[in-house]
Amino acid sequence: MKRINILILLLALTLSACGRNKPGPLGADAPADNVPNIIGSYALNAFDPTGEQYGGTLTITEGGQPNEYELQWLISGGIHVGTGTLEGNQLAVSWHSVSGTDQNVSGIASYTVTVNGELYGTRSIDGVDTPGTETAYPNPK
Repeated sequence: MKRINILILLLALTLSACGRNKPGPLGADAPADNVPNIIGSYALNAFDPTGEQYGGTLTITEGGQPNEYELQWLISGGIHVGTGTLEGNQLAVSWHSVSGTDQNVSGIASYTVTVNGELYGTRSIDGVDTPGTETAYPNPK
């Protein structure tokens, strides 16, 4: 099972790098009453709380309640999952690790949605004072 997770992680990281140029500037923040659909796959560019850069894939699917979403991060170091609620252009998420080198890690994230469907914000780890930053760019469909 562990080998399968590692293979999936490597495949996801490889695919997330395909077809992406260096990200351009983000779009303007989406108006709270006109937020684009955020369901889909995203290329992730991020910095952890120590300033170390990492990347990967963020996948967002529909949750069980209105304005609720399920998130999955495939990043170097592991797989994380979370549940988020979208209010206006703000996505608030609670997350935890499910496999990888950083098991038993959890935290919260807060993203702003742009008019282009990008997400940017912070992701915090429980017990760590400084949050990291993440920017997610929609993968072409």
